[in-house]
Amino acid sequence: MEVRTRQQTIRPGYKQTEVGVIPEDWEIKTLGGLTTLLTNGFVGRATDFYVESDDGVLYVQGYNVQENGFNLHGICRVSKQFHATHQKSCLETGDLLTIQTGDIGVTTIVSPALAGANCHALVISRLRKEQSEPAFYCHYFNSDRGKIAFREIETGSTMKHLNVGDMVDLPLPCPSVPEQRAIAAALSDVDVLIASLDKLIVKKSDLKQAAMQQILTGKQRLPGFKEEWKVKTLPEVCWFQEGPGVRNYQFTSSGVKLLNGTNIENGKLNLDSTNRYVSNHEAYGMYSHFLADDGDIVIASSGITIDKFHEKVAFVNSTHLPLCMNTSTIRFKIRSKYLTRDFLFHFLKSKSFKEQIGGQATGSAQLNFGPSHVRKVLIKLPAFEEQSAIATVLSDMDAEINALEQRRGKTTALKQGMMQELLTGKTRLI
Repeated sequence: MEVRTRQQTIRPGYKQTEVGVIPEDWEIKTLGGLTTLLTNGFVGRATDFYVESDDGVLYVQGYNVQENGFNLHGICRVSKQFHATHQKSCLETGDLLTIQTGDIGVTTIVSPALAGANCHALVISRLRKEQSEPAFYCHYFNSDRGKIAFREIETGSTMKHLNVGDMVDLPLPCPSVPEQRAIAAALSDVDVLIASLDKLIVKKSDLKQAAMQQILTGKQRLPGFKEEWKVKTLPEVCWFQEGPGVRNYQFTSSGVKLLNGTNIENGKLNLDSTNRYVSNHEAYGMYSHFLADDGDIVIASSGITIDKFHEKVAFVNSTHLPLCMNTSTIRFKIRSKYLTRDFLFHFLKSKSFKEQIGGQATGSAQLNFGPSHVRKVLIKLPAFEEQSAIATVLSDMDAEINALEQRRGKTTALKQGMMQELLTGKTRLI
C-alpha cells in the first residue's frame, strides 16, 4: 500500500523523515548523538607559532580541505609547544573535518598520514565507530542533502559560517553499519577512478606543455623537416586588436553579447557565464569594428594567473556570433602566407609567448598586457608544411586530453547519481 503526502508518494518500505524519505529500517540520529567529540579547531592567530622545520606539527586549514580529500600544497606547520597546548584540536584517524567558514560543509576524512596533526577553524566530528562509518557520513555531508542541511543552520550574510553548537542537533540518516560501509565503498571506488583520471589529465597536460616547448621553438624537429626557421615579430605575420572597454552604463539585457576575459576558460569560449550585452544600435554602429569573426583567435589579457595562461586562448566559431569584443581581450587574425592559424593558436598558448609577455607585462602572480606588449613578441616560423604538421601533433594531444576530461565529467555525473540513490536508500546494496 502506498502512502501519499502533500509532497510526494511514498512507496512501501519507506518513510518520510526530517531528512527526507528513507527506508523504514533506517534510523534518524543527531550528529551529537553519533559523536564522541564535536568541536572546532583552534580559533585565533596561529601565524606566530608557524615553524619551517620538518619536526613541526602539520597544521590543517580550510584551504587544505576538499570533498573527500586534501590539497596539502602550501600546508603549514606549528611548533610542538603550540600543539601540546591545543590538544583539543589534535586530529585522529577517521575524524571528519568540515569547513566552517566560507565554503561551508565541504568535508573530508583524516587519513592515518595526518593523524596527530593540528587544525585551524575546522569542525572536528569524531564518530562512534560502533554506530557509524566515517566515509558514509563524509559522502553524506558532501551530497545535495548534506549541503541543504548545512544551509539551514548556516549563519552570516556575506561570509557564511557554521557554529558547532548548531551542528549538535543536525539530524542524519543512520543505516546499519554494514550498509553504511557498503555504500561508502561503492562511492569511494568511483572517487578512486576520478582521482586516477585527474592524475592522467595532469600527466598528459604536462607532456603536451613539454612537447610545445620543444617543437614550437625548433629544439626538436618532426621527421622529414630540415628547412631553416625564420624569426618574425607578431605584427609582421598577424593582425591583432584589443577590446574597446564598453562602459557599465552601456550594458543591456539583450542585443549583442560582449566578450570578456573571464569568458575564456580551459581553451574554450563560455558565453553562458555572462549576461552582458551591448545594444544592436551600438554594436553595429560605433563598435562595428570590434565585432568578432568566425575563425578569430581570442586571448584574455588581464588578471591571468601564470599557471593558467595556456587555458585563456580560444577560437571563435559561428555558433558564438554575433559577439562584440570587450575589455581584457585581444583578437588575432592571420595576415601572412607564412603563418597558419593553428600554429599561431598553439604559439599563443606556449611557454615562449608567456615568457615574452611576462618579461614586459605588469603584474607578478597575474599578467596584464596589451597590444604594446604583443608587438614586441618574436615568433619562430618553420615552413608552412612543418607548421601544419606541428599543429596536427599538438591538436591530437589536445583531443586526447579533451576525451579524458569528458570521461571525467561523465564519471563525476555518475557519482552524483549514485549518491542520490545510495545515500537516500532509494537503491539498496544489502
